[in-house]
Amino acid sequence: MEKFLRMYRNLHADNLEILKTVYRQDIHFTDPAHQISGIDNLTAYFAALYANIDSIHFSFLEPLMVDNKGYVRWEMTFSHRRLDGGRPITVAGASYLEFDQQGKVHFHQDYFDLGAMLYEHVPLLGRFVRSIKKGLGK
Repeated sequence: MEKFLRMYRNLHADNLEILKTVYRQDIHFTDPAHQISGIDNLTAYFAALYANIDSIHFSFLEPLMVDNKGYVRWEMTFSHRRLDGGRPITVAGASYLEFDQQGKVHFHQDYFDLGAMLYEHVPLLGRFVRSIKKGLGK
């Protein structure tokens, strides 16, 4: 788990090859917007992600290992010139991980609010999404 967290703390657009140090070739990665299989596809996904963001930082909270399964809560702070005027956006989430006997991740599932990450920060659409969320609490 510590190697995984350290990798994400140090990951940036110029060192995506370090993904191979923690993920298996046959990694299956899923989040609210994507399902990706294979390290080459995952690397391409991160290359596109990092090409479009101005900054990104992860803070990890409460990592937990049970046998070969890991859980970690996190906060991701990022900025993107087309979202919220380029101001930093912080999104809370959690990851579920399955490790093989060599300590490499073969399954990674992220849980987070896609609206809080993306839709709420798009002009016009953001106002609509926030009003729907506010109405759900009444």
